[in-house]
Amino acid sequence: MQKKVLKKYFIGEINKPAWLLIAIGTIVWSATMVKSGLVYSFGMGFWGANGHDGIWHIALSQSLANGSWQMPIFAGEMLKNYHLGFDLLLAILHKLTFIPIHTLYFQVLPPILAFGIGLFVYLFILSWNNSKTAAWWTTFFVYFGGNWGWLISLIKNNKLGGESMFWSQQSISTLVNPPFALSLLFIFSGLYFLLEGTKAQKNRTQSTIYYLLSTFLFGLLVQIKVYAGILVVSSLFFAGMLSLVNRKGTSLLKVFTGSLILSILFFSPSSRDIGQTLIFKPFWFLETMMTFPDRFGWTRFGEAMVNYKLAGNWLKAIPTYTFAFLLFLFGNLGTRVIGGLWFMVDGWRKLLKPDFVTLIILSIIAVGLFIPLLFIQSGTPWNTIQFSYYSLIFSGFLAGVYLGEVLEKAKKLIDNSMIYHTKIGVVILLIILFTLPTTLSTLWYDYLPSRPPAKISNEELEALIFLRKQQDGTVLTLLYDKVKAEAAIADPPRPLYLYESTAYVSAFSGKPTFLEDEVNLEITGYDWRSRRADLELFLKTPNQEIASNFLGKNNISYIYWVKPMLGPVSEGQKLMTKIFENEEVQIFKVN
Repeated sequence: MQKKVLKKYFIGEINKPAWLLIAIGTIVWSATMVKSGLVYSFGMGFWGANGHDGIWHIALSQSLANGSWQMPIFAGEMLKNYHLGFDLLLAILHKLTFIPIHTLYFQVLPPILAFGIGLFVYLFILSWNNSKTAAWWTTFFVYFGGNWGWLISLIKNNKLGGESMFWSQQSISTLVNPPFALSLLFIFSGLYFLLEGTKAQKNRTQSTIYYLLSTFLFGLLVQIKVYAGILVVSSLFFAGMLSLVNRKGTSLLKVFTGSLILSILFFSPSSRDIGQTLIFKPFWFLETMMTFPDRFGWTRFGEAMVNYKLAGNWLKAIPTYTFAFLLFLFGNLGTRVIGGLWFMVDGWRKLLKPDFVTLIILSIIAVGLFIPLLFIQSGTPWNTIQFSYYSLIFSGFLAGVYLGEVLEKAKKLIDNSMIYHTKIGVVILLIILFTLPTTLSTLWYDYLPSRPPAKISNEELEALIFLRKQQDGTVLTLLYDKVKAEAAIADPPRPLYLYESTAYVSAFSGKPTFLEDEVNLEITGYDWRSRRADLELFLKTPNQEIASNFLGKNNISYIYWVKPMLGPVSEGQKLMTKIFENEEVQIFKVN
């Protein structure tokens, strides 16, 4: 019986072209991760955003695996305002398998997530649309969807690039943000089970099981990626109300209610001060997209539109902001703009009497675009752009379904001639050629070079392994120096202490640190600046009594001292005892 079910839902429904696409998509996505976290001749290398974001997740997962709920990079404070789902899963897998967390993070989980996402996208579209062509193209856009930044970059700089030119990341960077990737897996599998539940209405037991599965998956989203939880729960509400109005039952409203209750229960314990996170600042992304040189960078236009708004000149402000929005929208969509053709040709008719799946997809797209246009996040304003990631993914659904429908209709209407095959072949080739450059350029420039931008040297790895074996205690690390970091850009791979403010000492020593990764401390709302000021005074004071009071007050057990930053510590002081030294690092135990 189990073999029959497996064959029906996971083997028999997927043809060879789909398996090939899923395999290629899995390999391409995984290429952004698997090289990081391995040891090379220069030490442990980190490509792309893995040198910061990946280190943070390893530090947090390591702390959770140690049974601690404190902030690993801000010793003495409990975790708050952060979704822990992915990191908790990573910690549990580490405890069950004994595989090192960084290996799970970079080499094991990425291909599993990439494969699972492609599989459930294909199954969901096939279940909804009953078209293997539409399912294939939707899966293609989910794996390879890109923007038009590569074209602008090619014109301006004579090379490919520009993945985030219009602010939003594209499909190739999905795994670099593992909570986002895991949330996609939960969304797509949840939608698949939800759709199967509606189809199994005559079998109440089977239908109930499907609904419970989707409710549980949707309810967990808020602890995996809060942006996903907000989008999916709100879309379920719209779909449930539509079903109620159309007298098609209350099943969707029940799924919505259950998901909402679970979301509140899961998120409330870690959501202190969450009300202060979002700041109403309309069109910040449009303004910065036009003015920032590392984005679209049409500075004169950007300054003009802002001045029109400030002067209250709405006759000029409205058309300029409208143009900027259209540039933001179509620039990010790339070839997924095909989904807009679906809306113009057929979608508006479906809106008159939409099915719940269409409404869910359109709701996620609309709300995902609406929120970042009006709100930014305190501390790190650009974080709310992550809502739009889901809009782009689901725009790929519309593009894939519409393209699939067009190709299948064309096949029926036109005779099986060489001209037909040539025309269809040209269309398919153009779509693929204009979609792939974002993926290829990001891989080529950010993840495939032999030397990464960041590393942990072999000497530091030796020191961190030694520190890991010591008794538990808070570790004091040196401050991140932005000036020295910028001076080291020309000589990659840079050590992580000259790359960004990261959590690498906590991540690879398994111990809480006094102050690391100021970026994530800002995002989660900790008063790290006061602590930094205190640390600066400690590092500068010649008074051993003041230094001793600082160490005692903050329960510092170890000091991780990188000699290239401030030089070696002399043996004359009496505050601490040296327990380790090599060419690059000294480690002291506080007396």
